Amino acid sequence: MTQAIQPQQRGIQLSETALRQVKSLRDKQGQDLCLRVGVRQGGCSGMSYMMDFEDSSKIGPQDEVFDYDGFKIVCDRKSLLYLYGLMLDYSDAMIGGGFQFTNPNASQTCGCGKSFGV
Repeated sequence: MTQAIQPQQRGIQLSETALRQVKSLRDKQGQDLCLRVGVRQGGCSGMSYMMDFEDSSKIGPQDEVFDYDGFKIVCDRKSLLYLYGLMLDYSDAMIGGGFQFTNPNASQTCGCGKSFGV
């Protein structure tokens, strides 16, 4: 795992590798977007992670915003109850590559790492 960027304690941690990857993906969109992270019901273990870009104008009063050198990660407060302390990393390995979630609140995770239970 790569080292997290931690200038201050944050509810959602982001590795330098993950930050480079999401910035690269955002730049391909051609817009100044933020990254929304959350949870939804479903997946092998009961809850699954969700992550998508969205326009910053959709940030609402129910959202927590984490700023990483001008790049915003947004999470609604209900999801943050399950994600507080989450470490988001990225690997470009051919097997097992992609975004990886390390959630200290998860009591169980599925084999693919995309869902969890509490």
